[in-house]
Formats: sequence, structure tokens, C-alpha cells
Amino acid sequence: MTNKLLCRQKTVSALVVGLTLLVACSTTTFTSTWRSSNAQAINPVGKSIAAVFLTNEESLRRSGEDALARAISARGARGFGTYLLLPSAQHPDAEAAEARLRAAGANAVVTMRVVGSDQRITYTPGPGWVGPAPYRGFGPYWGYGWGMASQPGTLRTDTLVSVETLVHSLPADRPSELLWASTSRTTNPRNINALVREVADATANEMVRQGFLAR
Repeated sequence: MTNKLLCRQKTVSALVVGLTLLVACSTTTFTSTWRSSNAQAINPVGKSIAAVFLTNEESLRRSGEDALARAISARGARGFGTYLLLPSAQHPDAEAAEARLRAAGANAVVTMRVVGSDQRITYTPGPGWVGPAPYRGFGPYWGYGWGMASQPGTLRTDTLVSVETLVHSLPADRPSELLWASTSRTTNPRNINALVREVADATANEMVRQGFLAR
């Protein structure tokens, strides 16, 4: 199965990732993080936090937002997807979207977006032959070459998916504010749900480490 993921560049409409063909474990690392200097440590317990997964594929949006909402709720907040409140088909403008989120009682909104996908190929050579330099003559190389022919190296292909995560506050008495921004890279995610869950968990852990999110 392949998943089509929306890419940042307008010239690329989607990224197709062969997720089910990957066997290596997923890992998420951060390539950049940013925290507002005005942001105090946030305790998510009791907060209502909207989940947005930006993609033109409706099924992927629903799946991604459900996974993100579950990850948010697991930390004590009330996480909820926005695909019904802010349907992709209507494309509400920013002002209307913010008004609907506030009306739904959201204290903050977490937005995720896939911004890129790359492949990394790693070659591991087979066992080497220990002895005199084999390339100096035909005879030495003949034995060396046939010995190495039965011990080929291996190729491994990893898929690296980059995700942008933003956290905006939605206070009742003042304009919204960007509190957190990060770009992460996940290796070999199994599918969209696994990607979103892993990025959400890694982001929460990084927020705790930086003192932005209460333990």
C-alpha cells in the first residue's frame, strides 16, 4: 500500500511513500525547534486542544487528526479532530476557521504538515579478504575476485519523512499566538497513524525537556 502525502512545494502535488515495504524501526529526531520567549510552561490537563493535519487527501486528514487527537488526550487534554468543524471541501478562511475553533471551546490548536520525504540508500560491503594486495597481478586478483563474488554487499533503503508541527494559543481575551514550532524527521514510518503518533510523542517529550510542557 502506498500513501500520498502533500508536499510543501507547489510543483509537487503529493509524495508517495511505500510504507509497507519498510522493515526498519521508526525513529524521530528534530532538525529544528522554536519556542516563544513569552510562553510559560503549559499544563494540558483540562484544556481543549484542536488537532489539524494538513493534506488534500481527506482520508489521510481524518486518520491523521484522529491519531493526533488521541495523542493529545492521552496527556490529559481534550483533543479533537477538526475535519468536521473545518471541512476541506469548504476551505474556510483563517478568520472563519479561528472563529469556529474558539466557538468549539479550543484553548489551543496543534497543526501538523508533511513538508518533505527523502530516501537514503546505504551500502554495506561484504567481508573483505585479508592478504597481499590482490590488484597487482592477474593471479592474485583471480582468487580474490572469485572469493568476493560469493560475499556480496547489501543495500538498505530508508525513507525519511519531515513533519512541521505548530502550536498556536487561542485565548479568549487576546489574539492567537504561535507558542511552539518544530521540524522533525522520522525514519521508515509504517503508515500515517504511526507517523503522527510518533511525531506527537517525540514532540511532547521535547517540549517537556525544554520546560514548555508540564510533566
